Amino acid sequence: MQNRASVLLAAAMFIASTGFAKDKKPPLPFTVLQARTVSVLVDPDAGVSVEDPRANQIAQKDVETAFLNWGRFLPLLSGQPADLIIVVRRGHSHLVDDTILDPRQNNRPGVINPTDNGIAVGGQRGPQGNPQGNMPNAPPPGTTTPSAPSQIEVGAPDDSFVVYQGGVSNPLDSPPIWRYITRDGLHSHDVPAVAAFRKAIAETEKAAAKKP
Repeated sequence: MQNRASVLLAAAMFIASTGFAKDKKPPLPFTVLQARTVSVLVDPDAGVSVEDPRANQIAQKDVETAFLNWGRFLPLLSGQPADLIIVVRRGHSHLVDDTILDPRQNNRPGVINPTDNGIAVGGQRGPQGNPQGNMPNAPPPGTTTPSAPSQIEVGAPDDSFVVYQGGVSNPLDSPPIWRYITRDGLHSHDVPAVAAFRKAIAETEKAAAKKP
């Protein structure tokens, strides 16, 4: 009787586990599969590191290049309506880092064009979603000025890649639809965060194909 009970218990656990697998939710909402454009932003709350002032902007460009090489999504400059909003932020090498607040990090004049080598940013006429557009003598984002306020920023060492639904009012005020936070997740060239997002897209496509 004891052996039979063990067999029945094992069978019940197997059925429960397979049933759970069938009901497992996809990593992304199905609406993401219709998205075609992305806007990659530096986290508005991220300060500019004194040691590496262009870290977040380099990560932003690396992510855009990875999306262009993928070919599924077209990166757009901030200020242009996009289907998805990607917010990136490099982790800190120190538990406490000296940073400078710079709201211009996402102000980039130009347009993003696909090229054989990945990405090209060309000039444009007039401002595009740029509150500094009427200040031609303003220093470029990522540089510091004597009057720039410094702050002590406490942050995790992990890089952050967070996806929000575009096409809505104040998208960053809504809950994110996917996030990837890990050390060196925005590492240049290979950009593991985009690779993980590609995997999430593939898993969601499989789930959508099985949906009645």
